[in-house]
Amino acid sequence: QGFLVESGGGSVRPGGSLRLSCAVSGFAVDRYAIKWFRQAPGKEREEVSCISAADGSTRYAESAKGRFTISRDKSENTVYLQMNRLEIEDTAVYYCAPRRSYYCEGDPDYWGQGTQVTVSS
Repeated sequence: QGFLVESGGGSVRPGGSLRLSCAVSGFAVDRYAIKWFRQAPGKEREEVSCISAADGSTRYAESAKGRFTISRDKSENTVYLQMNRLEIEDTAVYYCAPRRSYYCEGDPDYWGQGTQVTVSS
């Protein structure tokens, strides 16, 4: 079982950038696939991105492609989500969520506490 601490959320204007961090303890970040989800008010939680443990391959929701980048730093045991060209529609609570598998397919097994991202003009 792991422990997750997300950080990096905040308030930005449209077009701005944020980098979210998910510091992991209890397992190595390349041991499990790790996802980022988000949940906006009144909406269902949706997967934004995932990085596979098998080969570090990544996948993104259509809304995130070309703007967001997921990465991991084994020395820091941290997964990042770099978010550029943020839009008002990106406003949500973002969650780090590992899955006890090498691969991204399937639901997460753990959830972080979430970090708020607010994009407004």
